[in-house]
Amino acid sequence: MELDQVLARRLATQRLTGPPADSPTQVVRELLCVQAQDAPLAKAMLAYRSTGGVAGVDAALAAGQLVRTHVLRPTWHYVAAEDLRWLLELTSARVESGMAARHRQLGVDEPTIARALEVITRRLAGRHFTTRTGLGEALADAGLLKTGDPLFGQRLAHLLLVAELRAVTCSAPADAVEHHYALIDEVLPVTPPRSRQHGLAELVGRFVASHGPVALSDLQRWTPLPLKELRTTLAGLADRLTSLDVDGAELWYCPDEPQRSRPRRAWLLSTFDEAYLSYRTTGYPRSPGHPDGDSFAAFVTAGGPVLCDLRDVGRFTRRMVRGRPEVTLVLDPGLSLAQRSAIDEAVDLLKATISG
Repeated sequence: MELDQVLARRLATQRLTGPPADSPTQVVRELLCVQAQDAPLAKAMLAYRSTGGVAGVDAALAAGQLVRTHVLRPTWHYVAAEDLRWLLELTSARVESGMAARHRQLGVDEPTIARALEVITRRLAGRHFTTRTGLGEALADAGLLKTGDPLFGQRLAHLLLVAELRAVTCSAPADAVEHHYALIDEVLPVTPPRSRQHGLAELVGRFVASHGPVALSDLQRWTPLPLKELRTTLAGLADRLTSLDVDGAELWYCPDEPQRSRPRRAWLLSTFDEAYLSYRTTGYPRSPGHPDGDSFAAFVTAGGPVLCDLRDVGRFTRRMVRGRPEVTLVLDPGLSLAQRSAIDEAVDLLKATISG
């Protein structure tokens, strides 16, 4: 399998060129965790892959089928409600340990965390969903945060993050524009515990099935779990997976051939999209005239890469103007007219998807 075949297979496996999923919840279940700090674009990326559009994503969140929370890494993700508890049990201790130095800088010590979790639990108990602002006020009233402190926002963010990692809170099933928090025990189903070995096999198997072909280094970037555990688990799944060598890199994938029922030459993807950010070893090559050369610093949370013919050919940003999406492109000047036409179609698709 050549590199271009690998890249095309990934698009199909991730349902960008394959048949759309029946719902955004199905997409998230397949991908297991979908990075979502840029919530509007993250919703559009799910809508690309499924029926129902962005409205379907909002409905799944309001119904509690999907949760937006911190899991897997210290950043926002969408995850299916039934997967959150075991993922937190498997990964959260490792994620939290990686933040120890920053917590010392912020004065977020264990006694402070324990008191903060008590305050947050009391504030949310009885399904009294509230926003980040509401929880910040509760923590300030309890003397755990000081209004006017220049580090107020950072300390609040880390306390809320720990509450999520310790399976105290997650996003609320609320039909609201602003993110609301809820107690996990009040809104999520109780699921049977899994052994660590079972959890590892589930995480690795589903990652390869939905992202493959992938390298072990891709899996290591995606999850903070120890490399030795990931390598051992991947080797234990060898009877279900196929490996190949591409440019000296060993890649793993499920042998079933994915369907490619929606061929498309160009895509505008979020910087954080699973089809772009997941691949450390063999990602999309940049075109010779890419406006940013080899630098990735130009990508911002309000946009991402422009892919055309399996190449990274530029970047886009999007903003809302009078309630309508506006897209700005910065592209390789050497693109053909046919490629530019395909990119224009991709712009129209993103605008239509965001608009619902």
